[in-house]
Amino acid sequence: MDIKCTDRELFLFKKIATASQELGVASYLIGGFVRDKIIGRPTKDADIVCLGDGIELAHAVANRFNPVPTVAFFKTFGTAQIKLSDLEVEFVGARKESYSRDSRKPEVAPGSLEDDQNRRDFTINALAISLNRENYGTLIDPFNGLGDIEAKIIQTPLAPDQTFSDDPLRMMRAIRFATQLNFTIAEATFTSICNNAQRIKIVSQERITDELNKIMLSPKPSLGWDLLYKSGLLQIIFPQMVDLQGAEYIDGMGHKDNFYHTLQVIDNVAEHSNDLWLRWAALLHDIGKPPTKRFEEGHGWTFHGHEVVGGRMVPKIFSRLKLPMNEKMRFVQKLVELHLRPISLTKENITDSAIRRLLFDAGEDIEALMILCKADITSKNKYKVRRFLQNYELVAARLEQVEESDRIRNWQPPITGEIIMQTFGLTPGKQVGIIKDAIREAILDGVIANNYEAAHAYMVEQAAALNLKPLQ
Repeated sequence: MDIKCTDRELFLFKKIATASQELGVASYLIGGFVRDKIIGRPTKDADIVCLGDGIELAHAVANRFNPVPTVAFFKTFGTAQIKLSDLEVEFVGARKESYSRDSRKPEVAPGSLEDDQNRRDFTINALAISLNRENYGTLIDPFNGLGDIEAKIIQTPLAPDQTFSDDPLRMMRAIRFATQLNFTIAEATFTSICNNAQRIKIVSQERITDELNKIMLSPKPSLGWDLLYKSGLLQIIFPQMVDLQGAEYIDGMGHKDNFYHTLQVIDNVAEHSNDLWLRWAALLHDIGKPPTKRFEEGHGWTFHGHEVVGGRMVPKIFSRLKLPMNEKMRFVQKLVELHLRPISLTKENITDSAIRRLLFDAGEDIEALMILCKADITSKNKYKVRRFLQNYELVAARLEQVEESDRIRNWQPPITGEIIMQTFGLTPGKQVGIIKDAIREAILDGVIANNYEAAHAYMVEQAAALNLKPLQ
């Protein structure tokens, strides 16, 4: 098998081979690095398994470099890692594993290469290349992983029920690999995922969410979310998403399937942005539709206020999924709350005031919001899609024009609360807020110019209505 490695990688593997020979241990390049090299996928991680002490081998390899790189090692797990400029190499002794029913943490014992390959999650990850003198460079493929790569199939080396019961996270990994690589999960393997879905409950939320994020960053995230739904995993790990599924009809009037609409929106966003959090905003943009769904006689289905309800749901969802409760969450929440605003601006006779308000509310996230809004157009009617996109281009032009003239993005009114308090001898309180809000609204509505002089005069006028006079 011809696997194309760089000169730097070949240089490293020769050093590992020489160090292994001197220690009298057999060593093998194994797992993801081998898989990705065969596929032609970029990789910066290499795993070395040896029939001996992985930590000792790591130190022996490090000592063959000048300067000697740091060896990070973990005695409890028997692993060690060397970070080079373009590659991270992990060393571990070959092992066999056994699991208890209520934990995905295995009991580990030293083992053979065969034992180590048996414990791998999928055939495509069980490939090994010998670094030993007698058969250096030989591909060792006991489960026909190479054939599965050529056929683009994900399946387990051993019986799938055993593989997924031992470590249920492998069910998420199967779907993640299928999504990243655009592979198909073998029928028996997918049936086993469906049968073992409840086992995912013993896996920590952090590990589950890590897999979700990798699915989200895939070229076509919808593949993974659809598999999660069809396997029954999604109903357990993220039931609010499942609530979007299905279309209901009354008196012949129905609504679109908001689950599959959402998946299309994520894919549309993925075509234009690699931003993980913009993709999460796409996933959650309609999450408020199920609790706001109503049927109105003579009118049909409505989802009034779903953007507001969805915005309120975002922090709870982020907390449950152990996603970051910081500016990333606030970014997603903002886009969920604002995702209908640009649509209203596609109508005729939209005022500059409405444009200013959107610029003010979206701030630096206006471009991300517009990507999301364009992605939200998923009609099968090509004429309708083209018309909506043309309308959005007009909105984008208006946004640019108003921003150029008013500089309203990330804008703060020229009169601050401190100025108001100093001018009228006030302490923080309701009156200060009333005047400050009035100035902001007047500028956004175009009643006064966006400068200090106009704002100061308007401040005095508004204060007079509250029976306030400037200090002398």
